[in-house]
Amino acid sequence: MSQEQQTLLQQKITFHGAGAMAEAIVRGLISRLVVRPQDITMLNRSNQKRQEELSTRYAVRTGTASQSSEVLSASPVIVLAMKPKDAAAALRELGPLLSPDQLIVSVIAGLSIRTMQTLLGRKQPIARSMPNTSSTIGLGATGLAFSAEITDEQRSTVMTMFEAVGIVTIVPEEKLEVLTGISGSGPAYVYYLMEAMIAAGIRGGLSSQQSRDLTVQTVLGAARMVQQTGAEPMKLRSDVTSPGGATQAALKTLDEGDFFENVIAAVNRCAERSREMGAALEGDLR
Repeated sequence: MSQEQQTLLQQKITFHGAGAMAEAIVRGLISRLVVRPQDITMLNRSNQKRQEELSTRYAVRTGTASQSSEVLSASPVIVLAMKPKDAAAALRELGPLLSPDQLIVSVIAGLSIRTMQTLLGRKQPIARSMPNTSSTIGLGATGLAFSAEITDEQRSTVMTMFEAVGIVTIVPEEKLEVLTGISGSGPAYVYYLMEAMIAAGIRGGLSSQQSRDLTVQTVLGAARMVQQTGAEPMKLRSDVTSPGGATQAALKTLDEGDFFENVIAAVNRCAERSREMGAALEGDLR
């Protein structure tokens, strides 16, 4: 990045945790000129090799969380990206370092705003997020919920951050689990469908590579058709389904297995399990 290029955010951001999701967000922020690399600090517990890797790859600042109280206390935006099991200790240590106007952005699954504020010991402005793994290639879908303390400027900052890695949807916090069932875990459902399509091609005599290439392009093309035409999936499905034809026969087989309702049930069960895991996590953190 040249010195002349202007970024969207002119403030320092500290990532408290440096795993895959934190790296995905950082990659998006830098590649889309949202934040300068030198204004990003990534902290992890003690992994020196990981710090060197991130510093070399993105030219960001790095350090260990235990040695970075000065960085955390001075950062306008802190992204909580540690593992859930490490969250309680990290939040309790972080609370006394904060000033009232510092923004906390959480990517920790299952941890409510109320619990985070309790562990911090203060009513800090918090944005709770649920990104998905497609954020690593800039095609993520992120759900956001905000605490009452968030200002309009802080809300805009969070939106800008996550729009750098995909699309953003704002929902009430209690709806984040439903969103998890659709977009958070949704890539896994699509991958599972792709596995089955590839297996069918191989069993039918195509090579593994042929089956994979055809499946990937088909899924990509179908998603782009919905996105670019603006047509509803039902309409596009109808357009390629001739009465009495091969596609109709295939869909009839799926319907006999209650495909449509099974997908809905899977989404609902995912949301339910997310709630269960969140409740268990919060119970463990108290």
